[in-house]
Amino acid sequence: MEYSNLGRTGLSVSRLCLGTMNFGWQIDEAASHAVLDKAVEAGVNFVDTANMYGRVDYDGTSEKFIGSWFAGTGQRDKIVLATKVYAPMSDWPNDRGLSARHIIAACEASLRRLRTDWIDLYQMHHVQRETPWQEIWQAMETLVGQGKIRYVGSSNFAGWHLAAAQAAADKRHFLGLVSEQCKYNLLTRHVELEVLPAAIELGIGVLPYSPLHFGALSGALRKQREGVSGRSVLHAPERVEPHRAALEGYEKLCAELGVEPTTVALAWLLSRPGVTAPVIGPRAPEQLDLAFTAVETELAPETLKRLDELFPPVGKGGPAPEAWAW
Repeated sequence: MEYSNLGRTGLSVSRLCLGTMNFGWQIDEAASHAVLDKAVEAGVNFVDTANMYGRVDYDGTSEKFIGSWFAGTGQRDKIVLATKVYAPMSDWPNDRGLSARHIIAACEASLRRLRTDWIDLYQMHHVQRETPWQEIWQAMETLVGQGKIRYVGSSNFAGWHLAAAQAAADKRHFLGLVSEQCKYNLLTRHVELEVLPAAIELGIGVLPYSPLHFGALSGALRKQREGVSGRSVLHAPERVEPHRAALEGYEKLCAELGVEPTTVALAWLLSRPGVTAPVIGPRAPEQLDLAFTAVETELAPETLKRLDELFPPVGKGGPAPEAWAW
């Protein structure tokens, strides 16, 4: 496994981040523990979850599964643990969002479920425009001061949100954001316009989620032909069919390279400027193998050019405003 600093920090994280959204929703506790075991055995030290993942009646199932794994293995100190706050955790109006009250209460609830004394990376799952940054940073500073969190990250922020958040943090002499988790893959490249340039300029590490576009980039067409069931087939109508021509060319290219589509999609993300670690979400330990291979796969310039032809960047390509202006 290879490692990189998370954004401008001195924190070392694996080039792959184990996402756990499937824990509780797709796989049970034993299967979740098996995925964690294999990932850590291979050197993955970065684990991402959210308080709303896998929940049943707002119970934070994914966090609970990770917590039971910590309790059973004693491996907490090896892991850079990330979770998120924002989503509703009950029907009550103050049990959601980014108010200081909810940030602090949600953190304490996550700590209990995770069976740990601290969270390494506490991420805002979405922007909340109604809450002032002064209130948000006051709450985050409180949690850092109490030793309950180490760093703060964001998810699903626009480029200007990153800039506004960081400007407010700078005024308070606070470290501010160190990561942004955003949807980014060959089929979804909007973040290249403003989010990536802003993150790079501000020293914010980018953590792409949905790197396979819900399975569309994992060889979905081939799997359909072979009658393989799974997520890529499940999402075929809305995720695969609109991109059939590009995906046909993509799978042909992967076959010519002799490399699995999953590996190529992840290797492409790992080659992108500003990307710290794609967030992968396996449902079984063996699904990690192709992701591990991606870390060791370097795509040739001609392959990268061909991928740009198959999956063109937004506008003219590159950052805004050049993407649409002269």
